[in-house]
Amino acid sequence: MKRVFLIVLDSCGVGQMPDAASFGDVGVNTLKSCSASPEFSVPNLRKLGLGNLDGVDYLGKEPAPTGAVARLAEASMGKDTTIGHWEIAGVVSPNPLPTYPKGFPDEVLKPFMEATGRGVLANAPWSGTEVINVFGDAHVRTGDLIVYTSADSVFQIAAHEEVVPLEQLYEYCRIARRILQGKHGVGRVIARPFVGSSGHYTRTANRHDFSLEPPRETLLDAVKGAGLSSIAVGKIHDIFAGRGDTEHVYNKSNADGMAHAMDYAARDFRGLCFVNLVDFDMLYGHRRDIHGYARALAEFDAWLPGFMARLGEEDLFMITADHGCDPAYTATTDHTREYVPLVIGGKNVKPVNLGTRKSFADIAATVAELLNVPFQTPGVSFAGEIV
Repeated sequence: MKRVFLIVLDSCGVGQMPDAASFGDVGVNTLKSCSASPEFSVPNLRKLGLGNLDGVDYLGKEPAPTGAVARLAEASMGKDTTIGHWEIAGVVSPNPLPTYPKGFPDEVLKPFMEATGRGVLANAPWSGTEVINVFGDAHVRTGDLIVYTSADSVFQIAAHEEVVPLEQLYEYCRIARRILQGKHGVGRVIARPFVGSSGHYTRTANRHDFSLEPPRETLLDAVKGAGLSSIAVGKIHDIFAGRGDTEHVYNKSNADGMAHAMDYAARDFRGLCFVNLVDFDMLYGHRRDIHGYARALAEFDAWLPGFMARLGEEDLFMITADHGCDPAYTATTDHTREYVPLVIGGKNVKPVNLGTRKSFADIAATVAELLNVPFQTPGVSFAGEIV
C-alpha cells in the first residue's frame, strides 16, 4: 500500500467489554444508544459492513459488504484517550495511568503553585462546563487557576483568556507536565481556556493537550523512521507528545478535521495519515447528547463517499475508535469501557469479517505490514486477510 488513512471516531464504542463492570460501566453501548435517535443515519458505513460486527444486532446485516470489519477488544487497562490511542499505535499498557477521584495531593499542587505564582481553585473531579461557572467568578477576581480532573488520567487547568493569556496558560501546562511524572504521570495536562462574563462563561476552541510521552516506540515513530510521511490530524500530535509525526494540523471541529483529511487525500504522499475527530466525545458523549452524537455520525457518514472517491488504487482507510462514551449512560459523564469498531475500505480490500480481535494494537501491526515498515508490537497483523 502507498497510503493508509487511519480515522478515529473519538469514543464511538460498540458495546461493553467483559470487564466493564470493574470500570464502573454496566450495559454501555455508544453506537447502539445513538442508533435509537431519529438523527442516526449511516448507510455508507452499513454498506461497508458496520452492521456485520460481532455483537451489533441493531443495524441490520449487509449481505454484500464492500469493506472488511472487526470488533476490537482493548488489551490495556484503561478507557481513556491516551491509552486507547497508544494501543491503536501498537503500545499496550498493562497498568492504568493514575487518576485522582479526591483531587491532587499537596506534593503535586505545592510545587505547581510555587512555580506559577498562582493559587488553585476546585481541585476535584468536575464537568468542564460546570467548573468554570462555579469557580469562574473567583478565578476572575483572584487570578487563581481552576485545576480539576475527571475519571480520566488528566490534570486540567481552566483560565479566562482575559485573565491568563493563552501562551501563559500553555506555559503553566508545561510546568504541570514537568511536575507530573513518575507515579503522578497523568496521561494528559489540558489547557481549558474560556471567555465570557459571570453566569455566561463558555470554553473556547483554544484547548491544548500536553501528553505523557509513550513509553516505547509507536507506529508513528516507525513510519517516520522508515522515511515515510507520518501525518497527524487533530489532537494526534498532542496525544503522542509531538513524537513520531512528520507534520501536523489541528482541528477546530469534526467538519474541519474531515476537510483536512480530504485535503491530504488529494495530496501525493507515501505513508500514514492519522486523524482524530474529537467532537463525538467532547461535545456529545461527555455531555450525554444522544441526538447530537447521532447527528455527528450521520454527518461523517455523508462525508465518507466523497473522501473515498479521492483514494487511489494503492490507498486504504481504517475507521475505528479509542474507547466508548455512551451518551445514554447516566451513571457518570465519563468514558465507558467498550469494544471499538474497525471498518476498512479501499479499492483492493477484501470484504471479510475478522471477528473479534484481542487488541487495538492489531491495527498498528497491520498498518506497519501494509506500508512495509519494520515495527515490533504485541498486535497481530491481519494484512494478508484484507488485501
